[in-house]
Amino acid sequence: MRLTIDVEHRDGRARTGTVNTARGAFRTPLFMPVATRGSIRALMTHELTGLAAADGTRAEVLLANTYHLMLRPGAEVVADLGGLAAFSGWDGLTLTDSGGYQVFSLGPKLHDGGAEFRSTYDGSTHLLTPEGAVATQELIGADIQMVLDVCAPLPSSRAALREALELTASWAQRARVVHRRTHDQALFGIVQGGTETDLRAESAQRTVELDFDGYAVGGLSVGETREEMLPALDAALEHLPVDQPRYLMGVGDPLSIVEAVARGVDMFDCVLPTRLARHGTLLTDAGRLNIKRAEFARSEDPIDPRCPCPTCATYARGYLRHLTAVGEPAAASLCTVHNLTWMLGLVTRVRAAIAAGRLDGLRAEVAGVWSGSGPGLG
Repeated sequence: MRLTIDVEHRDGRARTGTVNTARGAFRTPLFMPVATRGSIRALMTHELTGLAAADGTRAEVLLANTYHLMLRPGAEVVADLGGLAAFSGWDGLTLTDSGGYQVFSLGPKLHDGGAEFRSTYDGSTHLLTPEGAVATQELIGADIQMVLDVCAPLPSSRAALREALELTASWAQRARVVHRRTHDQALFGIVQGGTETDLRAESAQRTVELDFDGYAVGGLSVGETREEMLPALDAALEHLPVDQPRYLMGVGDPLSIVEAVARGVDMFDCVLPTRLARHGTLLTDAGRLNIKRAEFARSEDPIDPRCPCPTCATYARGYLRHLTAVGEPAAASLCTVHNLTWMLGLVTRVRAAIAAGRLDGLRAEVAGVWSGSGPGLG
């Protein structure tokens, strides 16, 4: 089903709005927490449901990974248990990545037919084809699914970027043909091309010609600087439909989010807020805070006195430092609660700034704190 964005406010190219799916709506700009195997690490689904920014903004879309769910427990099992949302106890919307990121991270053998993976669980071999990725995601039952794509690492040669673009384009066409759940599941195309602006423009144009239900820009935040990333993003966005949602995949640092929103991006996901939390690094309005530092051993202060999360409302920095230092699992959970709430708060601030016509002021404020961190939060 073709998704469109009902724009509510604009500030330059930035916009706030609502996107309606078959099962419900989500507001934009949107940050999607990552539940790779159907669960956010160190956090239960009902805990995520209870998290909210100060204005009540909650997580609305949860992202899971096709490759991992295909291997364990299997797409058929997820389908038999009611689909991804019911399977994971999540009452919101869901999106599944196609397995394209594993093409980047696991280095499978690639050919016209698809990607040949060796299972990270038992070493067995699996061929993931564009058609198979669509069929698997239809079984998993996410509200939005992604085409199988090839994400080249950066830096890469122009020849390697061209090869990734051509495979992505070919696979996208095959995926579009076999997508059957058009009544209740959206299929997004993905733009590749590395940091080469002409390749990004070409990929965007060829992807739009296939008339997808929404569009994503992939293959960024994979080794390039923000200064290299943003022109490539601009080149892609110039050719994507303005009335459909635009999704920047795998980018989650605050400054890159704000800069991408200013360019017209609507959706984001990233594992780094939760990954950082599991290692004791917390997101605050003043920047990153390493809770493991000795100076916090006797601190009675919360992580952030303005944060509405249960962690900040209940626990002192000294206690969190202790839990982190002794390796208590509760430390990862409490820090994850905070970081995800902070990300929801960032989205709230971005929406409010757009509505008030002062996004440039927020961009300057965020840049003053986060300009030292790259697209992956360093």
